[in-house]
Amino acid sequence: MTDLGTPTRGAATGTGDRSRPRAALPALCATQIVSWGIVYYAFPVLNPQITAATGWPAGATTAAFSLGLVVSALAGIRVGRILDRRGPRTVMTVGSGLGVVSLLIVAAAPNVPVFIAGWALAGLAMAATFYQPAFAALTRWWAPDHVRALTVVTLAGGLASTVFAPLTAALADHLSWRHTYLVLAGILAAVTIPAHALALHAPWPDAPTSPAHAAEGAAKVGRSRPFLLLAATFTLSSFAMYAVVVALVPLLLERGYTTSQAAWALGIGGAGQTLGRTLYATLARRTTATARTTILIALGGLTTVAFAAVPGPYALLIAVSVVAGMVRGNLTLLQATAITDRWGTTHYGRLSGLLAAPATTAAALAPFAGAALAVPLGGYGPLFFLLATVSVAAAHTAPWTGTTERH
Repeated sequence: MTDLGTPTRGAATGTGDRSRPRAALPALCATQIVSWGIVYYAFPVLNPQITAATGWPAGATTAAFSLGLVVSALAGIRVGRILDRRGPRTVMTVGSGLGVVSLLIVAAAPNVPVFIAGWALAGLAMAATFYQPAFAALTRWWAPDHVRALTVVTLAGGLASTVFAPLTAALADHLSWRHTYLVLAGILAAVTIPAHALALHAPWPDAPTSPAHAAEGAAKVGRSRPFLLLAATFTLSSFAMYAVVVALVPLLLERGYTTSQAAWALGIGGAGQTLGRTLYATLARRTTATARTTILIALGGLTTVAFAAVPGPYALLIAVSVVAGMVRGNLTLLQATAITDRWGTTHYGRLSGLLAAPATTAAALAPFAGAALAVPLGGYGPLFFLLATVSVAAAHTAPWTGTTERH
């Protein structure tokens, strides 16, 4: 088995004679934990304190956070183009700086408009520091062994909520939400800015090409039927998946489970994600890109149906949550490798940005849409059946997302 830090020939570096930056993989593992943990996962922990201390409506603060995710989706298209040309070092270092500034604005916000502006800036930081740029870096530096590198980083990223949700809660027990964000901004600055600036310094190799893909430009691919169907597939899947994640606790509370039981059922899904990601490389070796896209999205729909149809016992719901988490973990890697599997690495940054934009937007809107739909549908059980239907629709389009697949 090839070591992830060992240079290989040909497509691994683009030229065959440039070494992979040895510090990049551990650095990206650390920065994904810290960036996701602070910029993303701290908010749901602090939001109740924010609304209680300021009197701002919870809908307004949550909308500000969702706006950041939408900005991230749109900015990701431009960020992807820059990554293709210049590499990740400047993009991710500047993004870390923007993340620190955005949290300082959020912490100091005297009113809702400034709070919203802070989260809009945080959206730019997310686009420049979250999975998309990290995936672009690893795909170019580590190909054709990039699946293992992507798996390592997503395994680390899966720890973000495990580390920073309790840390944020502990800080909030002793500090105000504003001071908690100031402390977190300091951690973000201390870890991610130097890590990105120092560990991602290797020369950015030329993108490898192959006869099957060399003449196919990014613009042409982005307008192609397989690409548009793939974007639709991931958008529908992301909407269903993130709506399920947010709606699971209300569903279990509606069925009479305690808040603690509901929280554990949701949290155990994180362990499932980590387990699922360890299995993706094996799945990738044994299936085509379109086959595993169809299989994983269909499994997501089945787990959603299971949540809707199975009221208990509690142990069975925990088992369903683990399986659902395993599917989510695999879907993260599925999206990370979707471009390379079909169109190679030449325009990975730009195409991944185009692919991620509608899916990220759908994920940002899913919590609001799910809560809004639950009322007219008569509860969260019917909502889960509807979301399962959305997943089935996504799985139905997946077989038409293939092109000349790479092996």
